[in-house]
Amino acid sequence: MTRAELQKIIADGEGLTAEFKRCENGLSNSVFETVCAFSNRYGGHLLLGVADDGEITGVNRAALPDIKKNFVNTLNNPQRFAPTLFLALDEVEIAGKIALHTYVPLAAQLVMFNGKIYDRNEDGDFDITRNTERVGLMFERKRGISTESRILPHIAAEDLLLEKLMKTVRLRAKVVRDDHPWLEMDDMQILKSAGLYQTGRTADHTGFTLAAVLLFGSDEAIRATLPGYVTDCILRRENLDRYDDRLRVSCNVLDAFGAIMDFIAKHTLDRFYIEGAQSVSVRSKIAREIVSNILAHREYTSTFPAKVIIERNRLVAENWCVPKQPGRLDPDAFTPQPKNPLIANFFVNIGYADALGSGVRNLYKYSKIYSGHTPELCEGDIFRTTIQFEDIAALETKETKTKNAVTDQVTAQVDAQVSDQVSDQVSDQVSDQVGTLINALSNTEKSVQQLKDEFGLKHSPTFRENYLVPAIDAGLVEMTQPDSPRSPTQKYRLTAKGKALFANIKTGGAK
Repeated sequence: MTRAELQKIIADGEGLTAEFKRCENGLSNSVFETVCAFSNRYGGHLLLGVADDGEITGVNRAALPDIKKNFVNTLNNPQRFAPTLFLALDEVEIAGKIALHTYVPLAAQLVMFNGKIYDRNEDGDFDITRNTERVGLMFERKRGISTESRILPHIAAEDLLLEKLMKTVRLRAKVVRDDHPWLEMDDMQILKSAGLYQTGRTADHTGFTLAAVLLFGSDEAIRATLPGYVTDCILRRENLDRYDDRLRVSCNVLDAFGAIMDFIAKHTLDRFYIEGAQSVSVRSKIAREIVSNILAHREYTSTFPAKVIIERNRLVAENWCVPKQPGRLDPDAFTPQPKNPLIANFFVNIGYADALGSGVRNLYKYSKIYSGHTPELCEGDIFRTTIQFEDIAALETKETKTKNAVTDQVTAQVDAQVSDQVSDQVSDQVSDQVGTLINALSNTEKSVQQLKDEFGLKHSPTFRENYLVPAIDAGLVEMTQPDSPRSPTQKYRLTAKGKALFANIKTGGAK
């Protein structure tokens, strides 16, 4: 949200899709009643630190951290919101005062706050819980919003891979938040909290949703429910008429996420980038946004297969969607609207995606770092994302000739004053993947699983052969428990030699 955009919303005044709150030192329940009402009506802009007449009163700077934390925690608390919502407050400074903004999207299902249903009318939020006629109309209005919320009475818990996948879900939720509420819930409570199991007025309105099948379903359950569902991953570099490699993914989207990430990692080169004190795998950042988009924002009732096509100098991702903003997306002007909010929110909870709207901004940011090119995102019946990069074949030839040399980025980052000894070590021992690993271990110890998650890898042999073993052989990385190599608590850290290399990279700065 830019300053000009915020000022335009304020100038237009409060209404059906805009609400202003003072909230100088804290949040009142009326803030969350508005969030609930926006979710149930058409969505809308919520501004804090702004009076009803549009005067910018500002939020107390000292109260900002608590206000942001309280906002997120309340929306993620299943005792307060059903289903839980995943929004964040952005700061905008105007005339020395801080205003907070969030866009609340229209929810695919009925949203309740503190056990009550709120609806929006003009510039007010109204409790309609006991108004059966209005609640019924709300149900009817929402029925056509998103197919993912459709209840499937024939699906039972036995059709879902809960025992296998819930362990991973809880582990990833803990990485996102140490106090994540899902850690204290059983499987069914998580499913209900996420809107994957809904209880309605009749048996036909009670059961697992299509989103539950897509996230947790067995192969058999998915085939029976969506026989046309598949994501086609294609490498088309030499054989332009057909393909050089292909992977067809038709499993649940939690497993599909890792499989598609691995395919992209297998056929593209990585770039690592120092962002503040943290290392970033640029390829993983880009791939994560692409994969989460084609899995969380596609129209699953269409038999059009989603595609990830890797060519010599670009990656193209396509998926069928119901367009809401047709045309090329402008990251500074578009309004984010989730196509499948239940799946999208689930991805946010487990770290597969960030807050709504951040994906487009991340693609623009990291694509520029990766290749210097701006991505193209075009929304129509087919949503198409195009990421340009250098000719892969030329890069691979260069990689083969210099597989034991520092990547171009590392070379540029190493200070010209580095000693000849360390320079020799760099040129002799570091590849793209090893450089990425060195940055990931720059100031901490990590397990294999933590590193794979950070790089977006699922295939352990790929990680060990391309990252871990070469780094250990080069004397840059070591085990924390060398006498117990199979210990379940085994982690890896940089050696003195690895730390010296990282220090040179950091001193050189990031492009």
